[in-house]
Amino acid sequence: MISWMQRHKKYLIITIWISTIAFVGAGFVGWGQYSYGDKAGAAAKVGDVEITIGELQKTYSNLYAQYNEMFQGNFDEEKAKSFGLQSQALKQLINQALVLNLGISYDLDVSEKEILERLKTKEFFFKDGVFDKEIYKQVLSRNNMTTKEYEADIKKELLIQKTLALLPVDVSKNELDIIENILNIADKIEYKVISDEKISVDTSDEVLMPYWEKNKQNFMSEVMYEVKFIKQPRVSGKYEDKEIREYYEENKINFKDTDAKILPFEGAKASVIAKLDAKETKDTALRAYIDYKKGTLAPDIEVTTTIISASNNPYNDEVLEAISKTSPTSPLLKPILVGDEYFTFELIKTIPSSVKSYEDAKDEILPKYVQEQKNNKLLELAKNSVKTFKGDSTDFITNQDANKIANLQETEANEFLNALFATDKKRGFIALNSGKIVLYNILEQKLLENSNNNPNNPIVRIKSDLFNEGLVKNLQNKYKTEIFIQGL
Repeated sequence: MISWMQRHKKYLIITIWISTIAFVGAGFVGWGQYSYGDKAGAAAKVGDVEITIGELQKTYSNLYAQYNEMFQGNFDEEKAKSFGLQSQALKQLINQALVLNLGISYDLDVSEKEILERLKTKEFFFKDGVFDKEIYKQVLSRNNMTTKEYEADIKKELLIQKTLALLPVDVSKNELDIIENILNIADKIEYKVISDEKISVDTSDEVLMPYWEKNKQNFMSEVMYEVKFIKQPRVSGKYEDKEIREYYEENKINFKDTDAKILPFEGAKASVIAKLDAKETKDTALRAYIDYKKGTLAPDIEVTTTIISASNNPYNDEVLEAISKTSPTSPLLKPILVGDEYFTFELIKTIPSSVKSYEDAKDEILPKYVQEQKNNKLLELAKNSVKTFKGDSTDFITNQDANKIANLQETEANEFLNALFATDKKRGFIALNSGKIVLYNILEQKLLENSNNNPNNPIVRIKSDLFNEGLVKNLQNKYKTEIFIQGL
């Protein structure tokens, strides 16, 4: 019986594949090279659902923050690369997009009322125990998000939940009994952790050059855009009190204090002037745009030429997306607000992606090559050592006893135990996401006598996860996935 359960412990592995929305950034990440013919501004397209670069960046940042918390602040970009965090982020979004396509095919929708109700459950928007609209705006502003962007994320989250709710998972008494037995399996093991810290790798040009030759299609330059632009700085106008007061009277509902009360004229005056300045700035930018389009631009307005790309973008994602959608027949963009200034861009030419030379690609090649070689050598060491290693021994442990595994971070220990309790091999090794490998030898097994006081949750989670995995595979066959970034 125990050996049967040991072979089937893989059903204990829980895969969380729908992320929650978070408010933490890990810094901008370069996402590699767009493929030819990609849709501008999109990282991927799944069915009718596009995944934008911005969504990919945000999901990456959320994952980075979660890992950084688990590593107690000791997570960095090198670890992120070794964990394949970029690929994880994209896979997460693709899985979500698959379910969103299914929900759309069912004509499911999310109302404004439902979005508001969900917002009212987010305690980081609370003031004195209740949802506060101003706190909501302030929190989003500090995290470089607009209410429109955040509510779009909430809408997607709710639509995914609605779709999955149409596909309920039921459990039987026999399944509950089986899972209770599985949860009570305990192993006494001998184990040893090995890492690549002391492994050296030859990084001379003699070995790197052939590696580049073999993989050079993975080291491409990014698409770049040569543009001209004119800039309209923020206008600081002089306004009569009558004009200021008229604007205030027409728009005073937009000038409120922190208690959501309309400010009196004197209290709102500075904000009214700022609004008038913003309006005048936009009007001036539009007039310059029309003159630029007609070829009658004033001689004192400077026209600047520059090159913009995903990694060289001093403006914002909206600018890059808009430029990428222009064409030789329609190269001019209307003014776009960047900070408090307006920019009018004209596309001169698109510089397509190309294979980087060895010298240009060397800085990218080196870490990939080194990590690949270290992984190969560590794997070889594990294979040669697994039958004879001597390590630390444990008492009887379950897959919940990560704190009893020494020489591993808690996340690594949990990963090791989940894999251990999913294998049917008495002796072997398990490679962790961090790059470490754990050699193990199961010395004894026994069945504990603990009873599960709340047996419904584990089996429902397990069946739901298995169902979700099957659902994703089915949807992958139904909806075409196009990835526009190479290397992911």
